Amino acid sequence: MKKIFFTLFVAIFSMLSINAQNFQGMAIYESKTSIGDKMPKFDDKQIPPDMQKMIEERMKAMFEKTFVLNFDKTASIYAEEEKLDAGDEMSRGFKMMGSMMGGGGKQYKNIKDKTILQEKEIFGKEFLVSDTLPQIKWTMGTETKKIGEYTCYKATAVVPTDKSNMMNYRPKKGQEEKLKNLKQEDAQKTNFMDMVEMPKDKTITAWYTPEVPVSQGPENYYGLPGLILEVTDGVTTILCSKVVLNPKEKAEIKPLKKGEKVTQAEFADIMMKKMKELQEMGGPGGRPGGMRIGG
Repeated sequence: MKKIFFTLFVAIFSMLSINAQNFQGMAIYESKTSIGDKMPKFDDKQIPPDMQKMIEERMKAMFEKTFVLNFDKTASIYAEEEKLDAGDEMSRGFKMMGSMMGGGGKQYKNIKDKTILQEKEIFGKEFLVSDTLPQIKWTMGTETKKIGEYTCYKATAVVPTDKSNMMNYRPKKGQEEKLKNLKQEDAQKTNFMDMVEMPKDKTITAWYTPEVPVSQGPENYYGLPGLILEVTDGVTTILCSKVVLNPKEKAEIKPLKKGEKVTQAEFADIMMKKMKELQEMGGPGGRPGGMRIGG
């Protein structure tokens, strides 16, 4: 009985706090992408071992990121935690690859106006991807679990795949073993884009807490009766590690303005054109030099 009373008290207190005039909240998320044994290996003898190790460590870091979500009752700003950039050519290259894999740039979404804006950069050119916030048809579950101090409920949905995110590509049927066992001499003349495809949609599982009754979440996810603390698509998991309600320092939650304004579909087309250019130059998705896929 005491436990039920305490849970109700916390829920009511949270609702009163959120209904305050200047309510804001902050949530920190850790994003991890599982790539199994697919991490590229380097066997180019012209690259020193210490350099090979550094490249592999930087590539691994691209799959483990930290994001901060600042939110109020209707809008939010979601951004990757800023890290020191060495400013050299390698750092710029990894920054570009990170952008192609869905990282980098701030995201603004307004659940009242149904708008979403995201800053993106490709080859030094800045874009502002602007679109209508897509509706997510959630299937509500009864399963619960604890994330930190919060009781969370399960929900699932099928959502369209982001065609501008390279991480959403999957090997075509019968191509996975070829990619894993590809030899360096064959990689020089292989068009990797012919060996992969983009699924139309994907199934996601989310865990939300009514104890923070705002319809917000990381990335494009929203629309549940509580803050989303965890979401996974089977490959990438985004997990909340900290929630702060009414922080002392208020964040600026306003629509983004930087960059050439394009729709999500237009940006996906631009990304595909840039990918083809990279293939012709021997970059990602084309002829990767000393990089081979697999173990």
